[in-house]
Amino acid sequence: MISLMKKLLDRHDDRLFFAGIIVIAANAGGAWTPIGDVTTTMLWIGGQITTLAIMKGVFLPSMACLVVPLTLLTFVLRGKEVVSPKVNENGSDIQTTPFEQNLMFCMGLGTLVAVPIFKGITHLPPFMGILFGLGILWLVGELLHRRKEDDDKEHLTLVAALKRIDMSCIVFFIGILLAVATLEHTHILTSLAQWLDKTVGRQDVIVTLIGLASAVVDNVPLVAASMGMYDMATYPTDSFLWEFMAYCAGTGGSILIIGSAAGVAAMGLEKIHFFWYAKKIGGLAALGYFAGIAVYIVQYKMLHG
Repeated sequence: MISLMKKLLDRHDDRLFFAGIIVIAANAGGAWTPIGDVTTTMLWIGGQITTLAIMKGVFLPSMACLVVPLTLLTFVLRGKEVVSPKVNENGSDIQTTPFEQNLMFCMGLGTLVAVPIFKGITHLPPFMGILFGLGILWLVGELLHRRKEDDDKEHLTLVAALKRIDMSCIVFFIGILLAVATLEHTHILTSLAQWLDKTVGRQDVIVTLIGLASAVVDNVPLVAASMGMYDMATYPTDSFLWEFMAYCAGTGGSILIIGSAAGVAAMGLEKIHFFWYAKKIGGLAALGYFAGIAVYIVQYKMLHG
């Protein structure tokens, strides 16, 4: 989205505001589907949430999390002229037809959407579904470009895309999950959960604090720790705790630029300063975060008494 925005806006100041809202939108949009955000995916794979339940339960709060800051920002940007960058006439030499582009786009999107369906039908782990879809995508791509010269189709193959995988990020997540698993097996996380229950008492307040903490600490270890802290025998699938956790951990990271993968990516691409984001966007993100919390709690009480 940041790359697309650069093709639409020329002024850096305009791009900063839009980049801030993109961070909020990316985190809010990812929270309500099992494949939209790492934290929600972790809860889905762990069996804490199911596909339809999380979509029904967290969609409206996620919308509120985005719409509230977006509405307030319209008053800030009202009347400002949008300047688009000059079009570069030097086109690239990529030999692809609109049919090829649309087919690969639909195949890629369809592969992602089909993962929950694959899991529901086969009851296999989600990574099996995404790897199966990747194999189909690879096969279609090879058949589609089979008549082209190797040099012309090299950048169009899946091999070229796989070379751009951020392995350091993957290893980082593996390290986090291994560290959290160690804490879980030593019963430290269970003791922490018991201490929070005695000290704070209210489940909604505890999860809200976890969401706020994800603005400072990455939300992946927080969710992984929460999964180890609370037993599914006490908190079954699709209970209040897990759905609320998916929302809070997924969107709380928007409050600071370093609190989510989307924020870190935007910071690198647009050179967003930490204090600028905290001053201009952090307050809007916090308002959206608490607006979504209010919507979820009201919705939950209406549906469950």
